[in-house]
Amino acid sequence: MRILTLTEDTRKNLLEDLLKRSPNSYKQYEDSVNEIIENVRQNGDKAVFSYTKQFDGADISQETVRVTKAEIDEAYGLIDGKLIEVMKKSLSNIRAYHEKQRQYSWFDSRPDGVLLGQKVSALARVGVYVPGGKAAYPSSVLMNVLPAKVAGVKKIIMTTPCSREGKVNPATLAAADLAGVDEIYKVGGAQAIAALAFGTDSIPKVDKIVGPGNIYVALAKKAVFGYVSIDSIAGPSEILVLADETANPRYVAADLLSQAEHDELASAILITDSETLAQQVSEEIAAFTAELSRKDIIEKSLENYGYILVAANMAEAIAAANEIASEHLEILTANPFETMMKIENAGAIFLGEYASEPLGDYFAGPNHVLPTNGTAKFFSPLSVDDFIKKSSIISYSREALEPIYKDIVQFAESEQLTAHANSIKVRFEK
Repeated sequence: MRILTLTEDTRKNLLEDLLKRSPNSYKQYEDSVNEIIENVRQNGDKAVFSYTKQFDGADISQETVRVTKAEIDEAYGLIDGKLIEVMKKSLSNIRAYHEKQRQYSWFDSRPDGVLLGQKVSALARVGVYVPGGKAAYPSSVLMNVLPAKVAGVKKIIMTTPCSREGKVNPATLAAADLAGVDEIYKVGGAQAIAALAFGTDSIPKVDKIVGPGNIYVALAKKAVFGYVSIDSIAGPSEILVLADETANPRYVAADLLSQAEHDELASAILITDSETLAQQVSEEIAAFTAELSRKDIIEKSLENYGYILVAANMAEAIAAANEIASEHLEILTANPFETMMKIENAGAIFLGEYASEPLGDYFAGPNHVLPTNGTAKFFSPLSVDDFIKKSSIISYSREALEPIYKDIVQFAESEQLTAHANSIKVRFEK
């Protein structure tokens, strides 16, 4: 793994390199995605079933597109019972964490008859996209569905690709059933996003679409934003480890590789003020990679987007970490809580040598759907907030309005909105 001295030039080049991974950099696919979306919008099920045959090799119809209870029951029989128990424990942790995020309506009244407030309502219908290509991720099912359930979403619709035989991954089905998904459809790719956004005879239209996917899914979500809401346009996975000389090099190496194995575009970065640690981690990475099952993917990921940066001091290292704004940030320093107080930009922060990134992916409770490609500077992890909307509440008595109505009239007339002004004045006509 390459070791570089952290300078202004290396930092700038690194940021430019990482931005190449953003879905915004894949405009060559946009025409294809837009064509799929428009076809589904115009032709509904016919287009969806045609694309499912073309891309997944499966013959799907109105009678078979929705997963049945019998298929879900069958899925449970195909999974190790111990995995089911683990998913239930994970589900419990995720639900408990997100229940602390609940927001409630509030009202504030004054003696003169003014009442102001905020009404919090759950979204009516949400679509959850679950990938089903190279691998199945039941953990992502739990992470996307449970915040919606806690928020009180009335109906949760899930779409996921199926095999040529029309089968959905059994772990995905079990996770969806455990989490409380209402309807599951065997559709993937950009065509699934379009179906959720506009609705077809078989698949209901939703108010919001959440969930990860490949570049076609990401661009499709971007294209339908405005017709529906979306969570984010996620890029490839990334991890940044901030470490000093007290860090265990084997732990650091293992944690970096936990993200590098996702795909060739995944990013794994160590920033440290210790040249000794940098060299030790590089050696450990080489040893681990040689024995890991996804060796080829890891090697390409590290070759493309793997870096060990040696900073002059920890202050410089922290500044670089804030600039990169990584999806996952591990802090392995002598006092990780003190270091954490200086972090401004990160999706999820892991403190100490026993809080490795996979703990957050699977079990701890905080959401693993996180901002990528530097968007942690202005985006947050998926949460209950993503599944609610807020309405402002305003009520004034005549007694409360009378002392201020002329101020409102003046403000409206200053903007030449005389109808606005009149709407206030008529209430105080002689």
